Amino acid sequence: AGLMQQISDMMGVSKNAGHVFKNSNCVVPINDIRGLEAMGYAKGEKILRCKLAAVYRLIDLYGWTQGTNTLITARLNQDEEHFLVNPYGMLFHEITASSLIKADMQGNIVEQGTTNFAVNLAAFSLHAAIHGARPDLKCIIHVHTPSVVAISSVKSGLLPISQESVVIGDVSTYSYYGGVTDNEERDKIARNLGPNNKVLLLTNQGAVCCGETIEEAFFNARNTVLACESQLKLMPVGIENLVLISDEMRKKLYDAARKPPESSPRPDQPSILETKVERKWRVGGV
Repeated sequence: AGLMQQISDMMGVSKNAGHVFKNSNCVVPINDIRGLEAMGYAKGEKILRCKLAAVYRLIDLYGWTQGTNTLITARLNQDEEHFLVNPYGMLFHEITASSLIKADMQGNIVEQGTTNFAVNLAAFSLHAAIHGARPDLKCIIHVHTPSVVAISSVKSGLLPISQESVVIGDVSTYSYYGGVTDNEERDKIARNLGPNNKVLLLTNQGAVCCGETIEEAFFNARNTVLACESQLKLMPVGIENLVLISDEMRKKLYDAARKPPESSPRPDQPSILETKVERKWRVGGV
């Protein structure tokens, strides 16, 4: 019991924190790429692997996992159309940087990683369709929690009744019931998602939350889950009794979420490093 408490303390799990994290299985190092092994990866690939593996761990800690079927993908580069994806058969708390598979647009394995597992092609086909239609999106997270599935099954969809529901921008919907097998369905997905939206509600199947960075994708996923949970709690009072956020306020909240966080003024001049960090800040950077 003492050891488990130490592990929980190390990971930030608190009994008095409103159960922010629901699971505490994450004891395997995320960055397991050491020494000369790092030389085998292209520039930027190691950090991308570590970030993506960290998202898998976060989703496990928040209790959003649904067995081994949920998928998160990250685009490595646009030239070769290669993507990082979890091995089909590993649980989220087992994912490490080196275990991620590198696959092409068709789901063929380019680099196996440190396991002998394959890619879940049925789930990957949806991600491939979105990546193919939207080269600007670097990361896609499929969220399949009960609250998100419930809201995706409601005709009204996600309503603008909370801050979390508007900071993710406009939400698209699509009737999706399985793997993407033909070009016609790929085109339908692309049309429904559109050129700008980054959250797509899949009817009765949850949502895919996308981002131009891994941070933005997780930002959209977290706010989608929170927005769905809030709406689900309010549904018993009737949709007609809900107060919706005005279009003007929605735009203000959306724009505010895309600006670097403001800090209190400092008596001394900020360093060059601090100004560079501010310029590089992206949505979800906090």
